Amino acid sequence: MSDARNGQTVHTYAAAGVDHDARARFIERIAPIARSTHRPEVLSGVGPFGGMFQLGGYRQPVLVSSTDSVGTKVKIAALLDRFEGIGVDLVNQSVDDILTSGAEPLFFLDYMASSTLTADQKTAMVEGVARACRDAGCALIGGETADMPDVYAEGDLDFVGFVVGAVERDAIIDGSAIRAGDALLALPSSGLHTNGYSLVRRIFGVGIGGDPAADRAVLERTHNDLGRTLGEALLEPHRSYVQQVRAVQPKLKGITHITGGGLIDNVPRMLPDGLGARIDRAAWTVPPLFDLIAREGNVEEREMFHTFNMGLGLVVAVAPEDVDAVRAELPEAFVCGEVVADAEQQVRLWEER
Repeated sequence: MSDARNGQTVHTYAAAGVDHDARARFIERIAPIARSTHRPEVLSGVGPFGGMFQLGGYRQPVLVSSTDSVGTKVKIAALLDRFEGIGVDLVNQSVDDILTSGAEPLFFLDYMASSTLTADQKTAMVEGVARACRDAGCALIGGETADMPDVYAEGDLDFVGFVVGAVERDAIIDGSAIRAGDALLALPSSGLHTNGYSLVRRIFGVGIGGDPAADRAVLERTHNDLGRTLGEALLEPHRSYVQQVRAVQPKLKGITHITGGGLIDNVPRMLPDGLGARIDRAAWTVPPLFDLIAREGNVEEREMFHTFNMGLGLVVAVAPEDVDAVRAELPEAFVCGEVVADAEQQVRLWEER
């Protein structure tokens, strides 16, 4: 702390908002959590300046990487003091991104920045990261915790992840084999995942600078159509599809992760030039959370499909003759549309009667 000596103020880093001793205690606390995710290829512990991972077991390995943040979903987590779920979000959104290339996630690093997070809150976040890493078979080999007073206001934080995976060069899934007539199969999402929260917060008036107690009251209200509170529905963690897809990966011509931009922007990312998609709106029932958002915010359907995943977390392209075999391995998968010739590469929403 700072005090006065000989009429002068003595300054310390801790008094300025950065406590080295507290940081050391936090690292000691999370070290065993990180070690619980380690694979045999990990050559470093927690503490060195760089994490080390020995790549082996591949003939022609291609490294695939991705980085992302949890976005403004952290505002909901902070209001409700529920942080472990966003650790799961951070990992799963990243491993699902590299899964679209067919990559196996190898190791993960995280970065959290704030000015007021407690050691318990930070630990909860790391525990969520570690849990999701273990589920994906991915090692948490490092990260950074930044205390940044005067940059982040009280209650503000950022949470960023970085994943590296690998795939054999001849097993890369790049969509080049997709043809008109191929089927599009979808796997359900668990909710909003990590996208659209800036719109949702404005619709419900939470996390936009108002009274935190009033915000919590909105989030803690139970909605009968949701069967739980709004906050619980919004904090449902992002699903990982790594384990499910592994069983059918050789039969998949393309994979797209339905993240920011919804079906409208993401399905074309796996399609070759000259191809588009027809999505059958009648193929699935949109979960009630999305209906609630659209109703409360007076959001038009096209905008909903351009912002949210609308209940679809992953869409894959499959040859028509392989649909039954893929669905036998993935019972929750269902046909949601088809690939069509389309010079503008559009996603067209239609409803079969």
